[in-house]
Amino acid sequence: MIELSNVNLTYDGAARAALTDVSLTIGEGEAVAIVGPSGSGKTSLVRLLNALLLPTSGRVIVDGLDTSDPANVWEVRRRVGLIFQNPDNQLVSTTVERELAFGMENLGLPSGEIAARIEEALERLDLVRLRDRAPHRLSGGEKQRVAIAAVLAMRPDCLALDEPTSLLDGVGRREVWEILRELGRDTARTVIHVTQFPDEITLSSRAIVLAGGRVVFDGSPGELFRRSDRLAEWGLARPSAMEIAARLREAGYPIPEAAVTVGEVVEGVLAGSRGGAA
Repeated sequence: MIELSNVNLTYDGAARAALTDVSLTIGEGEAVAIVGPSGSGKTSLVRLLNALLLPTSGRVIVDGLDTSDPANVWEVRRRVGLIFQNPDNQLVSTTVERELAFGMENLGLPSGEIAARIEEALERLDLVRLRDRAPHRLSGGEKQRVAIAAVLAMRPDCLALDEPTSLLDGVGRREVWEILRELGRDTARTVIHVTQFPDEITLSSRAIVLAGGRVVFDGSPGELFRRSDRLAEWGLARPSAMEIAARLREAGYPIPEAAVTVGEVVEGVLAGSRGGAA
């Protein structure tokens, strides 16, 4: 469990706070999207979770460990794995296989366990054919999959991803999208995903919106996207599935107003077809 209590964060020399009075509880196995306009504090928030940043005041507690206590930093970072926006910022080894091994070697795991986890991660992230390639020679999507695989191989309790698709082209984004979809279904691990893409928000069961360094919304993606009066203010648009659903409702299909995913829209179309909608 991750708890933030009255957290404030102000960078040295900054005219205003990056985060103000943020209080949140994120439970085990939750899939949470952190969203908001540029400069709202999303990256600052996610970096507090594994002690890359420390609050100016307030407390960040990870599984009972206060991140401000230097004695807890190593264990906090073991429990909360962080994926950066730019994968080049965290790829350090000469081959994909060595990249996956690097973090686990730092954890002091036995060589046999490291080898087994490497195979598991390569298979899960569809990287087997790339195992001997140099990470810096891969595409953006492949690099991000390697970065995710390397963190997953260390088996953190929580995976925090800071806009992992924002620098990728359409192909790379689709590659990482499928991984995010799978991770969102894995209730054995907490997934916290910073994103600006409406369709990615629907991969999570909970959405937290930041604006001006404050939490201004905390609820389900469906509830968020029904706040049409505030979406533009928060720098958000509706998911493409909701736009399609609106047109289909005009055609007579019984698609619920709460439908925000492609799957929910398809269910409505099938129900309408069975009922004879044109």
